[in-house]
Amino acid sequence: MRELHHNAHSVFLMYYHLVLVVKYRRKVIDDEISTRLREIFEYIAPNYGLSVEEWNHDKDHIHVLFTGQPKSALSKFINAYKSASSRLIKKEFPVIREKLWKEYFWNQSFCLLTTGGAPIEVIREYIKEQENKN
Repeated sequence: MRELHHNAHSVFLMYYHLVLVVKYRRKVIDDEISTRLREIFEYIAPNYGLSVEEWNHDKDHIHVLFTGQPKSALSKFINAYKSASSRLIKKEFPVIREKLWKEYFWNQSFCLLTTGGAPIEVIREYIKEQENKN
């Protein structure tokens, strides 16, 4: 069983899978850039109650598995991360400007999925069974 997280008022275990794609699907992410993107993510994430669990990349996108809290403002975090990382990556790796000539590094869209240990059907059955325990 995974360890539950807690704060003053709640107990939780919330995992998310985030996929961010480079604008125009340009193939600009290598190991060095991916490492820097992760550093920026890990710097900003604690301000939103988030923590990285897994990270990987392809040449045109990243995958991040992270944990959050019930109070985490995910869309605000994602927008803050995309802004900061775009600015810093283009500044620190000027070669990227040759492939991404406009101000954006990331595609405007993103994919964010919730993940968990139990399939939805197991949770549904558990909830249904609770009425029988009274």
